[in-house]
Amino acid sequence: MTQFPKNFLWGGAIAANQAEGAYNEDGRGLVQTDVTTGGTVDSPRYTTYIDKDGKPGKAGGMGHNARIPEGATFAVLDDYYYPNHKAVDFYHRYKEDIKLFAEMGYSIFRLSISWARIFPNGDDAEPNQAGLDFYRSVFEECHKYNIEPLVSIWHFDTPLALEQNYGGWKNRKLIGFYVKYAETIMKEYKDLVKYWLTFNEINNTTMFLDMMGGHGTDADYQEGYQVLHNQFVASAKTVRLGKTINPDFVFGNMICGITFYPATCDPADILAAEHKWQSGIYYCGDVQVKGAYGTYAKKLWTEHNVELEITEEDLDDLKNGTVDIYTFSYYMSNNVTTHEITDKVAGNFSAGVRNPYLTYSDWGWAHDAMGLQYYLEKIYDRYQVPLMVVENGLGAFDTVEADGSIHDDYRIDYHRAHIKAMSDAIANGVDLIAYTTWGCIDLVSAGTGEMRKRYGFIYVDMDDAGNGTLERTPKDSFYWYQKVIASNGQDLE
Repeated sequence: MTQFPKNFLWGGAIAANQAEGAYNEDGRGLVQTDVTTGGTVDSPRYTTYIDKDGKPGKAGGMGHNARIPEGATFAVLDDYYYPNHKAVDFYHRYKEDIKLFAEMGYSIFRLSISWARIFPNGDDAEPNQAGLDFYRSVFEECHKYNIEPLVSIWHFDTPLALEQNYGGWKNRKLIGFYVKYAETIMKEYKDLVKYWLTFNEINNTTMFLDMMGGHGTDADYQEGYQVLHNQFVASAKTVRLGKTINPDFVFGNMICGITFYPATCDPADILAAEHKWQSGIYYCGDVQVKGAYGTYAKKLWTEHNVELEITEEDLDDLKNGTVDIYTFSYYMSNNVTTHEITDKVAGNFSAGVRNPYLTYSDWGWAHDAMGLQYYLEKIYDRYQVPLMVVENGLGAFDTVEADGSIHDDYRIDYHRAHIKAMSDAIANGVDLIAYTTWGCIDLVSAGTGEMRKRYGFIYVDMDDAGNGTLERTPKDSFYWYQKVIASNGQDLE
């Protein structure tokens, strides 16, 4: 095993909308997940609304991909269960949870701020003081245990009023609303937070477009690429502003990292896989790290007659608002082919060909630790900035034994393999500075809304219908990760 750097940051990650709950407390406004029902691996989550005639309804899709009828209004309806409303109640139990993280030995804890807790409608004149006070208390609790907060400014939680009244991120006005929100929290916590991530898994927009498999309309692509451009500009403006608030701030992007392989040695598959890297991974990374669109971007736009609204000021912001570090999630790899296939798999909003050399989770996600090493080496070679793995984990069914214990060797095996892969990447010259596992505590699944799809080292007593005590119980993996951190990644047994 290669020695991890002496100051390597070990920790875990959560998101406000999947953990906090308290969706309508202390002045918080609604976000998209508040009107998103629960689902399963086989049935989708729905977005609920009231149409222009006052009739309730539900639409497929999540986030800005949810298409509700013209004139309809997003709404919480009595006949549906919304798992994010209560989530795992981090809002009321954060001190208990952070204490458990400290017991594991965390030196870093990734979490997000809910925009709607700070500006309930997104365009409010003044921030919500109760929201500011809550996060200040959370960050102070982290520092009590010498845990460094790693803060996502946006984690899929645009205030619903901005979606409803402005059309969401396709409207350039959201750039100004976001920058005002970011400025508010950066000034508020300038002495408590050093590490900031501007947008979580920003490339999911292009991932969704790719998943349409050529069936998306030019209008879909026009909107998707404009949404991304507006978010790029908002990110860059925030980085530039943040450096004036505190020069010691460290900014990162956040990419949904998927390693793409050609399924065969057919040159057409080799090229198709490379194009997948360009549209799915590099498109966002190049803008946020290099400060400009890649040479292939015009090809992507031309394919769907996309004409972006871009100003000279935008280009200046992108050039001068680049991030300091590249951060990403990694759960799986994916095979790409130009051939007809029947054996398909899906996971983390992506789909592809089954890889015969890999095993898969109950949710169709490939177990591929070597794919993480490949991603790290490929990305570091491209960008030459420090990297953080800020999400990585195994969603699995956990069984509580009669004595209350949870034996999750499968989760330990998953993390052990990925930590070894990180070590191998470091040995090959990669500057990797942090690892925050996804779902250090069980959370509501973003994709399915389930609780039974568990990632955490800490078990939360709640089922898919919201029943349970919310009691926290360390799993076997809790004590294993505690040992890993204490040994700085050397003791993985």
